[in-house]
Amino acid sequence: MTEQEFLIELEKLNIRLTKIQREQLNQYFELLINWNQRINLTSIVNKNEVYLKHYYDSATIVKIIDLNETYSLCDIGSGAGFPGMILKILFPNLKITLVDSLKKRITFLQEVIHELNLKDIQAVHSRAEEYAKEHIEKFDIVTSRAVAHLNILLELAIPMIKNQGYFIAMKANVEEEVKESKTALKILNSKIHDKIEFTLPIENSKRTLIKIEKLNSCPGKYPRKYSDIKKNRL
Repeated sequence: MTEQEFLIELEKLNIRLTKIQREQLNQYFELLINWNQRINLTSIVNKNEVYLKHYYDSATIVKIIDLNETYSLCDIGSGAGFPGMILKILFPNLKITLVDSLKKRITFLQEVIHELNLKDIQAVHSRAEEYAKEHIEKFDIVTSRAVAHLNILLELAIPMIKNQGYFIAMKANVEEEVKESKTALKILNSKIHDKIEFTLPIENSKRTLIKIEKLNSCPGKYPRKYSDIKKNRL
């Protein structure tokens, strides 16, 4: 996907970029490639593939949720910043926290934040399970892209979400994972609000977005080390 093709596909998602945003995406790519020579950030280094498989793929979250409000959003297992960093560039109104367990990746993300002069975004070095326990009901939205099994992600994400907030899981093929998540959803007082399947343009690989709503708090079930979930062997 060339940069021009990327812009055309974004317009289909009702996203139109300013010159500054386009420059930020290019600068992000240059930083990604330079840092990738020192630490393993991504196996995708061709610019067209980065724009398709990282940039556009991250942007597709808007197929299932409107991000034009001033939401607080946490991206767990952010890696090289996908989708969280892309969402911040596309939607400067968002207040974003990127969480990753590898210090070198966080150092990279902090440099991107500095070099792109981004505001209301922080990169935090922490294991997701530890961060979740310390940030109960802090975020409007939690995201995760291709990180772990849905059951595990629910255990981490739902406690961090405010009541009537959403967890957006960005996955490939997840039919079995969805079936296996029914008990976790019940325990965590949440439900699948929407699920969208589509294919990426050009390569036609399958993608799935799952929008999970937190119905209300469930005292006694977390943050007590998520004992009820573990008891049910999820």
